Amino acid sequence: MIQKIEHTAIMVRDMEESLSFYCDILGFTLRLRGRSGDRELAFLYQEGHTHTEVELICVDNPDPAYKEHSIVNHLAFTVGKIEETIAYLKEKDVEFMTEDIKPTLEGGRMIMFWGPNRELLQLVERLKQ
Repeated sequence: MIQKIEHTAIMVRDMEESLSFYCDILGFTLRLRGRSGDRELAFLYQEGHTHTEVELICVDNPDPAYKEHSIVNHLAFTVGKIEETIAYLKEKDVEFMTEDIKPTLEGGRMIMFWGPNRELLQLVERLKQ
């Protein structure tokens, strides 16, 4: 089932300003930066703590519905077998944001779902290494 907290995503207005703050001021290291549709994404980690990351999301034309979940957008969990975890959660009547498993920037797979208070959560199956 859940193996660890994957990352916490934070909505940002300006990616350069945010990267400067998190990296130069708070000491995070940039691991990956890229685009997915209208979103620029950056994944950061703390030295010695590479297994839990902060994801920065900068949306070109922010959709109010996407941002309704606050500045901290979602909490993500690493899973080994995403289909099995989805099946288990569906048995527990957990509601998913979509039925589609989507690719991650690194070629893994992810899906979003809702917690009991409508908090946005994510399952991430990383590439096998």
